[in-house]
Amino acid sequence: MPFLGGADTRESSVKSDINVTPMVDIMLVLLIIFMVVTPMLQHGVSVDLSKAKNPREMKEGDKDDAILIAVQRDGRYFLGSDEVKKDAITQKVKDLLERKAGDKTVYVKSDRRAKYGDVAAVVDEVRAAGVDSLGLITEKEEEKKGKPPAGGQ
Repeated sequence: MPFLGGADTRESSVKSDINVTPMVDIMLVLLIIFMVVTPMLQHGVSVDLSKAKNPREMKEGDKDDAILIAVQRDGRYFLGSDEVKKDAITQKVKDLLERKAGDKTVYVKSDRRAKYGDVAAVVDEVRAAGVDSLGLITEKEEEKKGKPPAGGQ
């Protein structure tokens, strides 16, 4: 005998499971977007940094307001992401230091194949601007793990 008081309870039952498929789709899209955008957030110009065994960590050099000069292997100079001539570095650094409050350190990062003379010229120009604190940005050299060198006893 059918139930006469309303709709059949078997057909109108509410599904209590949570459908997470749309949320997973959205999270996957966000993950892909962040993976693509993150490398673009690098401050300044990209160079192949020199490696050092005992570098000092300079987190201040990654801040947005840090004064960062890059020397590329072809002899071009960049202040932030703007290309500058060597002769203009002193005046531009002076202008940036006047507007900046707090840390007045200038950071120099150079390509490992840049000429020593180009890097020395940048350091000289920065010193001419009256900078007392200068940081050289390098990468930490990875320790090679493996067998020790073969040798006699």
